[in-house]
Amino acid sequence: MESLASQARPAAVLWLAGFFQAARLHRVVSFCASSRVLSIRIAQCFLLNGLIFLGSLLTLKSVVIPTLLWILPEQHNQTGGHLCEHTAAISIYSFLRSGLVEIFYVFWFYPLYVFSFILSTIWYNDIAKHALDVVKSKRLVLTQALDGHNATETEEQPEGFDRVALGIGEQVYSILLLTIFFVEVSVIGYIPYFGKAMNFLLLSLMYAYYCFEYKWNFFAVSLHERLDFFESNWAFFAGFGAPCVLPIFFFSPLTSYGFLAILYPLFVLTAAGTQAEQVIDGLKPAHEGKLQRIPVFFVAKRLTTKVLQLFPVAQKEE
Repeated sequence: MESLASQARPAAVLWLAGFFQAARLHRVVSFCASSRVLSIRIAQCFLLNGLIFLGSLLTLKSVVIPTLLWILPEQHNQTGGHLCEHTAAISIYSFLRSGLVEIFYVFWFYPLYVFSFILSTIWYNDIAKHALDVVKSKRLVLTQALDGHNATETEEQPEGFDRVALGIGEQVYSILLLTIFFVEVSVIGYIPYFGKAMNFLLLSLMYAYYCFEYKWNFFAVSLHERLDFFESNWAFFAGFGAPCVLPIFFFSPLTSYGFLAILYPLFVLTAAGTQAEQVIDGLKPAHEGKLQRIPVFFVAKRLTTKVLQLFPVAQKEE
């Protein structure tokens, strides 16, 4: 109990620090002012995911469905005829309304969702690249650092084909790791009582990792370093990711996706401008104890290793 109490203060301090770092959206204005391409990409994200996607949802709920209810009402005027005829008419109207709405989803929303997801993913990478170019040009961080943390020296890293192979291997491992972690987070959300709270915490961590991963990839931070840094300072990243995932818990899945698709690139920009280790080091005097590391990706790592062991190449290398 005493150990838990000693961890509460540093966890709370770092969580709030991460939250406020994510909320520094004025950095978005600074980045956009420094890069015309960045401004265009942000505007495109707002246009596609805000005006078109969310606008379509609003049109469906405020125009299409009320119009269908007017044409095919839920209640039928019983001025004459048998009750069974009125009941049959209402059933037919309900079936037609549902069918027309489903057609709207199948031929518009679902294709638009897939199109938006693919195009937004491309834009997010472009946004991160141009933002980090701005960061690099302004010398806000060093290319050898993980937010000021010394990385492996260049001469100790493999060169040529070995370096390329290592980079590809890390990317494959990272994609598989995060995919398994996403499934893990989704499953935990169905656990009674505390599932939603755990789901919120883990989703916050996951989206924070996504936001900072662009930066770590750009500055060639090894996967081992980034995972170690992330798990050692989990409270900071949980706070950073919290504003990003809030819409998921207040709106329907499609609506929450639209809001998330708008907010996510903004938090990618705030992550690009955040020197996390300097912030964390600066907060050490504010709390008495050191935050204990939590192996956030423990299960995902084990399962990823098991999956990779299914391939002969992975077995041979081990």
